[in-house]
Amino acid sequence: MKKSTKERRVQSTGIEKLFGEERLTSHLLNIANVGKAAFDSLNQDLGRMLVESIFLLERNSISGPDHFPNQEGVYKWGHQGGSVFVGDQKLKVSKPRLLGPDGEIPLSTYEKLKSRGAFAEELLAKLMAGLSGRRYNEVVTSAAEAFGVSPSSVSRHFVEVSAKKMKEFLERSLADFQPFAIMLDTVHRGGVAFIVALGIDILGAKKVLGFWEGATENNEITKALLSDLEDRGLKLSSRCLFIVDGGKGIIKALQDKFGSKLLLQRCVIHKERNIKRHLAKRYRERAGKLFKDALTHVKFEDALKGLQDLEKWLKEINISAARSLREAMDEILLVHRLEVPEELRPAIRSTNGIENLFSTTRHREKNLKNYNPEYRGKPTKKGLSRRWLATVLLDAESNFRTVKGFENIKTTIANIDKFRNKNIDTKQTKTA
Repeated sequence: MKKSTKERRVQSTGIEKLFGEERLTSHLLNIANVGKAAFDSLNQDLGRMLVESIFLLERNSISGPDHFPNQEGVYKWGHQGGSVFVGDQKLKVSKPRLLGPDGEIPLSTYEKLKSRGAFAEELLAKLMAGLSGRRYNEVVTSAAEAFGVSPSSVSRHFVEVSAKKMKEFLERSLADFQPFAIMLDTVHRGGVAFIVALGIDILGAKKVLGFWEGATENNEITKALLSDLEDRGLKLSSRCLFIVDGGKGIIKALQDKFGSKLLLQRCVIHKERNIKRHLAKRYRERAGKLFKDALTHVKFEDALKGLQDLEKWLKEINISAARSLREAMDEILLVHRLEVPEELRPAIRSTNGIENLFSTTRHREKNLKNYNPEYRGKPTKKGLSRRWLATVLLDAESNFRTVKGFENIKTTIANIDKFRNKNIDTKQTKTA
């Protein structure tokens, strides 16, 4: 006899013993007569028996068998009715009880299974790995977890837990976060523009501060985002560095808020790309090399001269490329002007940090389908997009690492103060 055949016979015998031959025969007749509804009932009975067996195993592991107890003062204390979630179905079960010196001893397995949220959280973790909500057979991997699970219940649970994540994300306090630098950028999803703020604190830790949505990226949406961050306790000041990719709406909102005190670093990667777009292919490689060479200089004066030489060369080839460089030259060189130590510069002279975050978002939602329009308050297009974004951002945040060169943040803050005082003294001298 084949091994697989023997295993199936053992399993069949085990089920017969578990149910009893008469009860199992009754279930089988019901399945033949009624169909799926009777099979679902059998599934629930199996699930109940499995769960109750797990409870008994845990109780015995704590108390020991009746004839050889594990510890003095711990006794088995009968049974009590209860309920648990198997899949997304609530089942009534018989819960064994334990009595200890200080009262009843709870069973950890019961406490875990009685929480509906535990199922939703586990399902969400699997969805975050990139699985579509309709591919639920891949999400639920064991028979015990699969009892009662359907595609619609997967969708329903995701709505519940993602709405909870979004509320947690959008309402959490930022009062304890001390910002050193903030990256602002936009991700477009489902026809909606989301402006996202990623913060770096004075110890180099990263945190997603929030997002605000609108039809397009503009200064009003950015102002609304900044206002929301402050309402939740974030202390924004002119000592904070802002790193952007060059979006005019975002820059205007920051200029309106901080005026001449704004410390704005333009993303050097985006600026290089913008310059190259204006040029014929035969000039792009040299333009990129000259741009990078200029930025490798440690001192501001040397880097400025390198960019000015690049600008002169660009004027002879393409005046638009030269203007693109000129309009952002001061903002490109902010890290040089502030004498930021070389180890820290890569982390704050580009928006790579937030671009990597967006890359994670796109990967996680690759199987997310059906951005339907919002209708009568139902959480569809904007609701789904907003809930999913908040959930992914929170998940990605748990894997953040401290920025490289964080040891130099304290020095950079001191340089910012010196830079501020120098400018004030210069203005007072001119006025006098």
